[in-house]
Amino acid sequence: MELKEIQNLIKFVAKSGATEVKLETKDFKITIKTGSERGDYTEDQPFTGAHGEHSYEVSAPQAVHAPKVEAPAVGGADKSKFLIIKSPIIGTFYRKSSPDTPPFVQVGDRINVGDTVCIIEAMKLFNEVESEIAGKIVEILVDDTSPVEFDQPLFLVDPSK
Repeated sequence: MELKEIQNLIKFVAKSGATEVKLETKDFKITIKTGSERGDYTEDQPFTGAHGEHSYEVSAPQAVHAPKVEAPAVGGADKSKFLIIKSPIIGTFYRKSSPDTPPFVQVGDRINVGDTVCIIEAMKLFNEVESEIAGKIVEILVDDTSPVEFDQPLFLVDPSK
């Protein structure tokens, strides 16, 4: 199975709503799980098989959740009314799809549910992060091409605008 096929399979499983998909051939075994609390990509220890096969467990990217978070007043502004878009996985944060294109969002932009706000690269897979909230981007909390952790705040959004 080629890398592109694995990427497409992960995207398909993430969008399908399935919680777990297992695919096994004589050469490899892959398990894709969604709904995991970790949300990161992991590789299990290879198992020993007759032909030296390996087992890989891959968790598909999780949907971005934007719960209300109480934030302290910073710089004289009360940020407790803002929602936070967090990183669904560990990886590298990109504000745009390629170096010669504009960023997905800027401070002051209005976003809707389903809008792509950034890309996070993990293990050579580029995962588009879509907003689950509508509002106005108030602050971008991460620099372009920076490493991010699971559940790390990426954007502050004012849902009232």
